[in-house]
Amino acid sequence: MMDDLAKETSPAHEQDEAARHAGPLVGLRVLELDAIGPVPHCGMLLADMGADVVRVLRPGGQSAYADVGGAILHRGRTSVELDLKTEAGREGVLALVRHADALVEGMRPGVMERLGLGPDVCHALAPSLVYARATGWGQTGPLRARAGHDINYLALTGTLHALRGRDGYPQAPLNLVGDYAGGALYLAFGMVSAMLHARSTGKGQVLDAAIVDGASHVMGLFHALLASGQWREEPGANLLDGGAPFYRCYACACGGYVAVGALEPQFFRALLEGLALDPARFPQHERESWPALEEALAQAFAQAPRDHWEALFRDTDACVTPVLSMAEAMVHPVNAARGVFVERDATRQAAPAPRFSVTPGQIAEGRMLALEDALSHWRRR
Repeated sequence: MMDDLAKETSPAHEQDEAARHAGPLVGLRVLELDAIGPVPHCGMLLADMGADVVRVLRPGGQSAYADVGGAILHRGRTSVELDLKTEAGREGVLALVRHADALVEGMRPGVMERLGLGPDVCHALAPSLVYARATGWGQTGPLRARAGHDINYLALTGTLHALRGRDGYPQAPLNLVGDYAGGALYLAFGMVSAMLHARSTGKGQVLDAAIVDGASHVMGLFHALLASGQWREEPGANLLDGGAPFYRCYACACGGYVAVGALEPQFFRALLEGLALDPARFPQHERESWPALEEALAQAFAQAPRDHWEALFRDTDACVTPVLSMAEAMVHPVNAARGVFVERDATRQAAPAPRFSVTPGQIAEGRMLALEDALSHWRRR
């Protein structure tokens, strides 16, 4: 019965739709069930790249998570209202599934099956569907049914331990490493990979995208360093965790900070030259000299404000940059020149990334549609 709702549309409508979407993923149709964490960020990534993403919202026309980054994380999608606890709502989801290339959900394992919307049901209607499941602990394992958040997943994978400051306390890196790096990015990569496979074979599959898997995978470099004896477990004792004086932040006279990333020898020399420090006194990779080097760098940067150091090192390869606030970053000349940030709906936000020379992404206009219109829009050719 729901298939009868897929009506023909006019050439003018098709032109409007083509103008609304641009990017390398144009033509892909993704059904996103409203969630938090990796799911909305993944939906934003796919929509920015041209995928036609329809979000299913609970009745009332509002996301249950609209206050969790909704102005940006929910951008560029079509939304429909469906109550998954009702038969009509479930039928509506399945009607959309018939026209979708992928479905992405972030519920606890077993919930979609109890709703009658599990992978077996969906694949019976759409054999080529990519059924993407985003969770923290994964679809298998002893914690699969337990609650958790970004900080918990990082804690159990060893990631949070490696992020400790010199005081020894683990510091949560916002929710960037778990929800987004280990979650949304791996989720989006997995979905696009599976959709490519489905297009060449006609076979869909289930994608189990767990944050514990992605966050562990992101840590690959540090696993290698640990295995080779080049990583120390104590905090602030390594090259990239603030232990090295030439890869950390320093306070300036104004109260601001600069970030120093002078890892390579030639960059380290440029750093010392800019601060009028004698390279002979500070062999870069002799750890015994690191405390003296750190003290010298701290004293030097404390003599002038942040803007002074930005101007001094701007045209060098010393790898010294100001530590900007989010508001400062949005108007900084370097970011403005590249167009890193754009304004949409009175909200300053990052432009679509990465950038493509032939099929650039864009932020599409979001809209709310009735189910019938969404189905008409998603008709099969």
